[in-house]
Amino acid sequence: MKKLVVIGAGMATGRALEHLFDADPDAYEVTLFNAEPRGNYNRIMLSPVLSGEKTYEEIVTHGDDWYAQHGVTCRFGEKIAKVDLDRKVVVAENGDEVAFDKLLFGTGSNPFIIPLPGHDLKGVIAYRDLEDTYAMMDAAGTPGAKAVVIGGGLLGLEAAAGLRMRGMDVTVVHLMGHLMDRQLDEAAGYLLRKALTDRGIHIRCSTNSKEIRGEDGQVKALVLDDGSELPCDLLVMAVGIRPNVALAKDSGLAVGKAIHVDDQMVTSHPDVLAVGECVEHNGAIFGLVAPLYDQAKVVAKTLLGEDATFVQKEVSTKLKVTGCDLFSAGDFAEGEGREDIVFRDPARGVYKRLVIEGNTLVGAVMYGDTADGNWFFGLIKDRTDIAEMRETLIFGPAFQGGAHVDPMAAVAALPADAEICGCNGVCKGDIVAAIEAGATDLGAIRASTKASASCGTCTGLVEQVLSSTLGDDFVLPAAQSVCGCTDLSHEDVRVLIKTKELKSQPAVWQELGWKSRDGCHVCRPAINFYLLADWPLEYQDDPQSRFINERKHANIQKDGTYSVVPRMWGGMTTPDELRAIADAAEKYDVPTVHVTGGQRIDLLGVKGEDLPAIWADLNKAGLVSGHAYSKGLRTVKTCVGKEHCRFGTQDSTGLGIKLEKHLWGSWTPHKVKLAVSGCPRNCAEATCKDIGVVCVDSGYQIGVGGAAGMDVKETERLADVTSEEEVMEIASAFMQLYRENAKYLDRPYKWIKKVGLEWVKEQVIDDLDNRKALAERFEISQSIYRKDPWAEHAQERAETYQPIANLTLRAAE
Repeated sequence: MKKLVVIGAGMATGRALEHLFDADPDAYEVTLFNAEPRGNYNRIMLSPVLSGEKTYEEIVTHGDDWYAQHGVTCRFGEKIAKVDLDRKVVVAENGDEVAFDKLLFGTGSNPFIIPLPGHDLKGVIAYRDLEDTYAMMDAAGTPGAKAVVIGGGLLGLEAAAGLRMRGMDVTVVHLMGHLMDRQLDEAAGYLLRKALTDRGIHIRCSTNSKEIRGEDGQVKALVLDDGSELPCDLLVMAVGIRPNVALAKDSGLAVGKAIHVDDQMVTSHPDVLAVGECVEHNGAIFGLVAPLYDQAKVVAKTLLGEDATFVQKEVSTKLKVTGCDLFSAGDFAEGEGREDIVFRDPARGVYKRLVIEGNTLVGAVMYGDTADGNWFFGLIKDRTDIAEMRETLIFGPAFQGGAHVDPMAAVAALPADAEICGCNGVCKGDIVAAIEAGATDLGAIRASTKASASCGTCTGLVEQVLSSTLGDDFVLPAAQSVCGCTDLSHEDVRVLIKTKELKSQPAVWQELGWKSRDGCHVCRPAINFYLLADWPLEYQDDPQSRFINERKHANIQKDGTYSVVPRMWGGMTTPDELRAIADAAEKYDVPTVHVTGGQRIDLLGVKGEDLPAIWADLNKAGLVSGHAYSKGLRTVKTCVGKEHCRFGTQDSTGLGIKLEKHLWGSWTPHKVKLAVSGCPRNCAEATCKDIGVVCVDSGYQIGVGGAAGMDVKETERLADVTSEEEVMEIASAFMQLYRENAKYLDRPYKWIKKVGLEWVKEQVIDDLDNRKALAERFEISQSIYRKDPWAEHAQERAETYQPIANLTLRAAE
């Protein structure tokens, strides 16, 4: 069998190996070297890992099982020191030699570090890989830490947003006049800057850096060219990348800006190929995932001796930056003979600009609403004559021909090379080919092409391609099954648990025809919650059917230690409580004490065996679990209200404490966060919480369904009331409605989107009897489950709480 050595386990080489194994799994014996101590993962999804929305395990593309299945010899954490092309061997840093018949370079790019004085200080990092991400997460764990990000491009802004979400004070420094200047025009850049500023990120455009100041080897500030300083404990450089070509150059391969390749991705040596960001093809280098994946297809065919040609294509950029949708394509610079068509909707935060030259569309920039981006991109690529649609062009494909037409027609008209999934570089033609090969639903498309398998924002478009391709044979997908143990959806199971009066897990497995006798790690937590929510008097919570954090009543950290967060009612505390926290931190050698965004104190790095003892000490001071680990009420954030603030209209602190003491300890489909602001100035940020109350002169405005994570969403107004009692009853009723109806792991805003706010209002606001009944059912559940788990477990033997390395839920311990 021929030997293939691959240098670099990145996304491009990973896709090339997938195509190679799919076509002929026995063609090569593959050895894979990677400088990182791991295999292929989706670098595009590092930002959600930084922000805390995903874990590293969730973005792994090829795990150990995949490599083992395909017989790949993995040498992770090993760099190649030398390539001897004459002898056709690679030499590892430890001196090992590995022979090859074919060699594939996938060395990617190196982040560019501006050679400012002080760039080698501790705390100055790039944002390129998982180690960089972990370094930022560690820095964000220091209370009061400040960060400066140099670079207002995509990576810089994602880094800034993730650090801000972890509580850091963040400033972005950008040399150009507006953010993402390569992708956006000035107007769209302004809207993006405004959105980021509203989220607490400081932006400094048209700003040049002069030097980095440090103290005792640690970064302390960025000095700007005007002499001013930006204090920082972390400085992230996200100013671009450079192809990593040193090894190729030393090996004698032809190198320019990157490694020269021909149309078959072959380098200047006939047995050496290259792919990805380290490649230069006809003078161009590449950074977007779509052309890299096109290259990967060609690499696989070339390795198998088949004809294939890499063709550069015009690309568009469709991005989601910190929750803001952006799209740009073509040339949108101003020029003689060009005209603009601009649409602005300030209330919705939507901006669209089309650049027309003659009767052709040459550029497009969109912010806030990018649904029609692919259609506009097709017009640009094909240089379509738009004379007859000029008057309605800005409104997209649904309004052409003088009428509002079916959007499916626009999807059907997309060319085969129109990109559908940006995360995985999947075009419409790939999806159509998968459909023709038998993939007739969303799950099959995800499995065969990876379209919509990462961030999920293209799911609707993928379903439209399915519909337009299959026609009447396409049936809108039923709700996804709970797991492989059943074909029933979460919604089906909820209904059947109630109608069949199923009050135990064995009853569910037996009566609903579960394929597994005891369920699995996916379905058991969901079933446990549904039973708990629907039958609080009859069903007893099963701790073994909870995730590790809920079983341990603390958040496990990446090093196996735990995070302990005492509850501080409404963000209020006392000197005695603070002393107890300080004493516990000293007694148990807690390395990090952090003030969270929810106005609480987080003790990070507690050893597993110390959990019962630290709980007991904190309990003595009256502190109870903050449930920072739970699918339940997390925090109720408050401002000081009229008690201290001259703008306060109501007792926001008092109301927040009442709400928290009433709602705490309730198990819910996902975490729930609340806030009460004492006036419309909204210092407690109530308008981006799951439930938010804004106090006004006339009473209280109640909003629901906000979000401030991967998705950023303002609350929707549920009701305006005049008394605290009404707030309490409505909040209780809303929580119970959510508990009784939502899919497990759906946040309130996702559930509301499914059922509609009007339906929620009908149940909680319009029907007063139903509201009262919901609130009463909530109180019944609270009478059973509103307990402090720390107090219950504080007396157990400490040795039963050993750190657990396995983060997955086990069906039984």
